[in-house]
Amino acid sequence: MVNTEKPTGKQEQKKQGIVKTPTKLKNIPVVKEKKKIEAKDEKTVSEVKEEVKADIKKVVEDKKEIKTPQPKVRKTEVSVKGSNLPLSTKQTVAICKFIKNKKIPQAIEDLEQVANLRKAVPMKGEIAHKKGKGMMSGKFPVKAAKSFIMLLKSLASNAIAHEIEDPRIFEAMSNIGKRPYARFGKYQRKRSHIIIRAKQIKKSEKKIKQTPKNK
Repeated sequence: MVNTEKPTGKQEQKKQGIVKTPTKLKNIPVVKEKKKIEAKDEKTVSEVKEEVKADIKKVVEDKKEIKTPQPKVRKTEVSVKGSNLPLSTKQTVAICKFIKNKKIPQAIEDLEQVANLRKAVPMKGEIAHKKGKGMMSGKFPVKAAKSFIMLLKSLASNAIAHEIEDPRIFEAMSNIGKRPYARFGKYQRKRSHIIIRAKQIKKSEKKIKQTPKNK
């Protein structure tokens, strides 16, 4: 008798040569080849760079034509300021009077002598005369003199930058600044504002002393 029953197991089907052909898979996305976009105007990298450089040059030239050269404003006077400096206002006021109407190099030289205890700054009040030849009643504010020297040096550099020849100090002013309390609020610290201005004095502005005529 011939066995007409179909084998149920996969192994038995393989033995007898009965294998189902695989069915086609459905709903598989088909990848299509992208069409190469042919550039109409093919340009090399060097040509593109040259075009960009030419556009930049045009923009720069247009800006240069729009801008008009403005004449440099020449200042006739220069100034320097110091705010809330840790100095006594009494000493700074005395030094301002001491350097007023002096040339900047001369004022720096005098203050260097004050810092070296060779020249006293005149001060009002019950202050004794200092020992030495040509000494006057005053004090030697060394710390304030050194800070004024720094301000005068910056003032001289400003005058050189603005081409002011032979500047003279025509205004020197000092005021009380903010006085913060010290540790535990026992006392207040000393602070001062300083302003120094200098300009080139013309010959017409100089005072000419007229000698009295002999009768």
